[in-house]
Amino acid sequence: MSGTSRTPRGKGAKAGAPGRKRGRGAEARGVATWFSRLEDPSLRGAQINYYVVLGTTLALAFMGLIMVLSSSSVEAIARNESAFSDFSKQSLWALVGVACMLGMQQVAPKVLKSLAWPAIIGAIALLILVLAIGTEIYGNKNWIRFGAFSVQPSEFAKAALALWGAAIVERKTKLMGHWKHALVPLLVPVGGLVLLLVLIGKDLGTALVLGLVLVVVLFVGGAPRKIFVIGAGLAAVGLTAAVLLAPTRLGRVTAWLFGCAAGPPAAGSQDYCYQAQQGIYALASGGWFGVGLGQSRQKWSHIPEAQNDFIFAVLGEELGLLGTLFVIVLYGMLAVAMYRIAVRTGTIFGRVAIAGIMSWIIGQAFINIGMVIGLLPVIGVPLPFISSGGSALLATFLGIGVVLSFAREQRVRLQPAGTPRGIAALLARRRTR
Repeated sequence: MSGTSRTPRGKGAKAGAPGRKRGRGAEARGVATWFSRLEDPSLRGAQINYYVVLGTTLALAFMGLIMVLSSSSVEAIARNESAFSDFSKQSLWALVGVACMLGMQQVAPKVLKSLAWPAIIGAIALLILVLAIGTEIYGNKNWIRFGAFSVQPSEFAKAALALWGAAIVERKTKLMGHWKHALVPLLVPVGGLVLLLVLIGKDLGTALVLGLVLVVVLFVGGAPRKIFVIGAGLAAVGLTAAVLLAPTRLGRVTAWLFGCAAGPPAAGSQDYCYQAQQGIYALASGGWFGVGLGQSRQKWSHIPEAQNDFIFAVLGEELGLLGTLFVIVLYGMLAVAMYRIAVRTGTIFGRVAIAGIMSWIIGQAFINIGMVIGLLPVIGVPLPFISSGGSALLATFLGIGVVLSFAREQRVRLQPAGTPRGIAALLARRRTR
């Protein structure tokens, strides 16, 4: 007989159980540590948040300018214009947007809160003006022309709704648990009026983004669950009606759900699939590394609105899967930094406002990407910072400026008294070298 001892069955399992428990505990502690890093309350954390938001915003805008130049040059030449025509306009809007963003970050959060009501009233007035004198483009009446320029007020309504909703939530903090106070005036009448005016202009994509902002404002503000349950039902009915009452939307949704062969026979389902199919072809031909910047073949009048709603397809074709992943990572970094700023903000107004702006920019980005890759039907939503369009770019820069205002306030609050800031800080550093 050998002298080796055998461990009875069951004891080994019991002995291993504590190890598994310790493993689970370590995993839970790891997750908690990760979240605590996200909520780092130090001055260094505040500085990182500020520069990540600023850096990712500028990186996305710079990439957007490059892609607008690449994707719009062919169509510009076809219109007998300079190949740099759209790029020049977008660059001008980008410069104005950066200036507005840097100016907005200097505005104190208290002043931002005082601007909430004027902002929402102005947005509603402009939306009503659109219905009266607006210009219809591609079936949507949401533009006002001023000479050579055109403005889309619904883009600025997104920022106004986030700011105004945050101000209302802070004022009614103790009452948000009651459904009546959560509904009035956030949804009835103001929020509902904004959505209705946009829907009358037939812009379903913008209405979806505005609805997302409202949902996030209510959720972060602590609205009761019954509002979301009832709201989901009403939204489903409203979306169904909006699709059924518009033949173009019905054709796109039907083609997306059941394939091109299921499109309405009168118009031909291929009409509703063409843009989405060409976008998929562009992404597929890009492969891992792309065909090269400026070398897209699909932008040669194959993809409608290549510089606008489907610019992500051209980006994927020219820069490949790695290029698209890089853009998605930038949006992810921007989202994490905005979350960090929101959880460190000491006021309900700041927390809700940042959450609303984050849902608008990041939510719209992933709606656009989902539309291009076929996960969502084509609904006409631009890609923030990258798609061509001055109103969308300027409004998004203003939204980021609001976020940077709270980030800057956190940095100032955490700095020791008497610490030099701005140019004085740079001069002090040079003297200490």
